[in-house]
Amino acid sequence: MEQHHHFTTLLLHISALLLLTNSPLFATAIGINYGQIADNLPSPQQAVPLVKSTGANKLKLYDANPTVLKAFANTGIAFTLGIGNEYLTKLQDPSAAENWIQCNVKPYLPATKITSISVGNEVLTSNDTSLSGCLLPAMQNIHSALVKFNLDQKITVTTAHSLSVMETSYPPSSGTFRTDLNGVMSPVLDFLAKTCSPFLINAYPFFAYERNPKDVSLDFVLFQPNAGVVDSGNNLRYDNMLFAQIDAVYAALSKLGHKDVPIQISETGWPSKGDDNEAGASPENAKKYNGCLLKIVKQKKGTPAMPDYEFDIFVFALFNENLKSGPTSERNYGLFKHDGTPAYDLGFSGSSGGGSSSHNSSGTPSPPFNFPPENPSGGYMPISSVERYVMRIRISIVLLSGVGWILL
Repeated sequence: MEQHHHFTTLLLHISALLLLTNSPLFATAIGINYGQIADNLPSPQQAVPLVKSTGANKLKLYDANPTVLKAFANTGIAFTLGIGNEYLTKLQDPSAAENWIQCNVKPYLPATKITSISVGNEVLTSNDTSLSGCLLPAMQNIHSALVKFNLDQKITVTTAHSLSVMETSYPPSSGTFRTDLNGVMSPVLDFLAKTCSPFLINAYPFFAYERNPKDVSLDFVLFQPNAGVVDSGNNLRYDNMLFAQIDAVYAALSKLGHKDVPIQISETGWPSKGDDNEAGASPENAKKYNGCLLKIVKQKKGTPAMPDYEFDIFVFALFNENLKSGPTSERNYGLFKHDGTPAYDLGFSGSSGGGSSSHNSSGTPSPPFNFPPENPSGGYMPISSVERYVMRIRISIVLLSGVGWILL
């Protein structure tokens, strides 16, 4: 009881601070990925004021956690729900898609704002190549279910890709998707265009620097002042890697006739801690990367190829997640530590209420027809999954004016 009273007092303190400031830290919308591979996180109810303290008004889940969706009811926070790769074969059945919508979306509307569903994660570059053919039918069936329940005008259907779908990304204007994926990518893009849904890309400049710290400019990946490089294809100057990656994706979309499909950065971030061989993983660099990124969003600054474009960007992640596998960086992407205190100073109002293992994703009861988990990841792979390490073999570094480019 005493601990509960302590946390309640802290939440009231945060609420008062937000009222006094009369505005969040970042007035322009920013999204955050809400991962839950941990056994020590604050409850979703306790997470609500933490999210509000960041100024974020969008969250992306990797599942449809009912406790989270209930906790954020009537907050105005917009949700992207995730459907894990392991469910794609089940969703070849239209009735399974209808059941998923019936049990994981409809019960929470309209109190909880659900605006998008991401079917699968990095499916086209996963180790299971058999899933590629399942992706589009699953997306179509989920969309058809939304149509049936008159929700298709409010909720989009999409899927997230890694930058490994790119064949060429340097210079950005020459960006193209892998030719071996065109047979799958083109129909997916047709679907996105038809349903007015965004193209989701997971982009991590950290990987470029971490793998090649001697060749890749740290200032270039951290949005710090640098000489930049000029795209020889269109004479545009780039002073940061993320914008170069985004414009490479834009060029690839244009080459397939879909330059009007909006791009959404579904994951990007920087770890505040890493192993000795993980160059650049530090609280100082995480503060620079995410701090500058959030300022760019606030300024509504577009890329060199799309100067007027206002991006939807989701930072990874809300919390550090102690049960994630892989190197130390995997467990340290959070804006907040497990106790609700900021992982580093971005001006957020944190709290130290302690974790609650009863509210992590593995301990949340599922409603009927909510497909039971088939792996301990909760439906999504760690950032440094085996696939990412394998695909890093495809990395080529081209040096130009002393700045390294990542060709992912």
